[in-house]
Amino acid sequence: MATDTGEIHIGQRIQQSLKDKKLSIAWLAEKVNCDRSNFYKILKCKDIHSRLLYQISIALEEDFFAVYSQKIAEKIAST
Repeated sequence: MATDTGEIHIGQRIQQSLKDKKLSIAWLAEKVNCDRSNFYKILKCKDIHSRLLYQISIALEEDFFAVYSQKIAEKIAST
């Protein structure tokens, strides 16, 4: 089964959210209990583990899962 998520790069979206909220990657890494240097690597990834994405969503008060939900709805509607 294909898992094509289109052009979603969730790491970039998280970085943009941090920038918009004037928060640092170090701040977020601490909030989700992750090493800062490792967190930089995580944000370069297109995909992030759901548990970590949940923690990031809570910390930034933004539903990053909604990005995928919207893509799913669009995919279903186009079939």
